Amino acid sequence: MGKTESRSLSISRTLQAPIELVWEVWTTPEHIAQWWGPNGFTNTIQKMDVQEGGEWKLTMHGPDGTNYPNRSIYKEVIPFKKIVFEHFNPHFITTVHFEAIGQTTIMNWSALFDSEEMLQTIIKAHKADKGMKENVDKLERYLSNLKTTL
Repeated sequence: MGKTESRSLSISRTLQAPIELVWEVWTTPEHIAQWWGPNGFTNTIQKMDVQEGGEWKLTMHGPDGTNYPNRSIYKEVIPFKKIVFEHFNPHFITTVHFEAIGQTTIMNWSALFDSEEMLQTIIKAHKADKGMKENVDKLERYLSNLKTTL
């Protein structure tokens, strides 16, 4: 495979929430639908079978009304540690690592594309780099709001 840095997007964040809550919002359709995607996007989850070989199908609804069907297959699921899924069209592998530090959770999220060219195309067409950051910002806000209602 060679070096992967040139064809991957990564973000790391210390989330102000315990790992159990972070895991729940990553693996429960009712939660992930509320924060997934860049700013302005909403989601309809058709299927979310969080286990190895399980399918995740959702439609992301863009701010302009465009629908973006998404399909992924979970490759590895280690509760409270790691989620790996293969996304199709465009093809990439997402890996999310979770580490509990007291009542906070360190999350390392990366998306590995088939080629540097594919990654650059996705960044140009869909601002994937900005979108990933917005997605994590939305996750942080969602967790913060959840904690105040618990």
